Amino acid sequence: MLENIYPILLNALMITGFVFVMMLAIEYINVQSHGLWQKNLSGSIWKQYVVAGLLGAIPGCLGAFTVVALFSHRLVSFGAVVAAMIATSGDEAFVMFAMIPQKAILITVVILVIGIIAGYLSDKFVDSVKFSKKFSERHFPLHTEDQCHCFQKDKLLQYILHPSLQRVAIVLLLLILMAAVLTGILAGEEPMWLKTTIILTISFSLFVVVSVPEHFLKKHLWEHIVKVHVPRIFLWTFGTLLAIHFLMDFVDVQTWISDNMLIVLLIAVLVGVIPESGPHLVFLTLFVQGSIPISILIASSIAQDGHGMLPLLAESKRGFLAVKAVNIIVALGVGLIGYFLGF
Repeated sequence: MLENIYPILLNALMITGFVFVMMLAIEYINVQSHGLWQKNLSGSIWKQYVVAGLLGAIPGCLGAFTVVALFSHRLVSFGAVVAAMIATSGDEAFVMFAMIPQKAILITVVILVIGIIAGYLSDKFVDSVKFSKKFSERHFPLHTEDQCHCFQKDKLLQYILHPSLQRVAIVLLLLILMAAVLTGILAGEEPMWLKTTIILTISFSLFVVVSVPEHFLKKHLWEHIVKVHVPRIFLWTFGTLLAIHFLMDFVDVQTWISDNMLIVLLIAVLVGVIPESGPHLVFLTLFVQGSIPISILIASSIAQDGHGMLPLLAESKRGFLAVKAVNIIVALGVGLIGYFLGF
């Protein structure tokens, strides 16, 4: 039994490690570029759909949170929120890029285009101005600041010589991860380009951790990523891989799925209603194992948005249900078209 669990554990650690370093890099870039995406949003409505879709397509929840906050401040339309939520896959996007990088790019582009079109059509049927007036001026936490000097050469030596416990802990985690990849313990059978990408990303993450100020390190990297996201991603990944492994051993899941593909599609879409990162991994794993077609994975990616909808749920249950209703309709439509076309 242990010989079966060990490779699953290593696979979960590899995926979590890659997600971890990607989230560090994304968090850093997100804060460093703060404000650039907010300019000129009052112009073309198509610009709103494109910008919102691109923010949603960024792996993680930050882009989706940003769009909801812009909507609550009446800077973007209801359709822009729809575009972002269809385009986002939450933290699962990191896992998709770790497990199926080439197909993850394809899926991201497809749901981004679908999101932009769905956003435009949503505004055609919903009075966006009237709808947005139901929202307050509440400011949602975006994990950003008015100004963050994330690289200060004059303080770099101080950070290195007198590091905080959090800085030391994250650096050690990254060094252990790098050593595991270099020695082949993790990602040993992966192609060289993927291992090189992982090493380069870890190297950049090390630079980030060593050079950022204490506030950014503790508030963004430690409190947000290390303490919240990493444990949850590992547990969901390991649990999903383990559960599917035993299901495949003791239950003829493959036959049931093959005979009930439309039911699987419906389940994948309905599970997307849950504002939680994790359940989507079940369908990602089934796709990687060849049990479901890419159309169901795309439908699942459209329907779910990780934690992206939580701020909207907190602000307005009606708004949450409205966006989710559009997502479900679009996901079912795309999934059925893909199923009947045979992909």
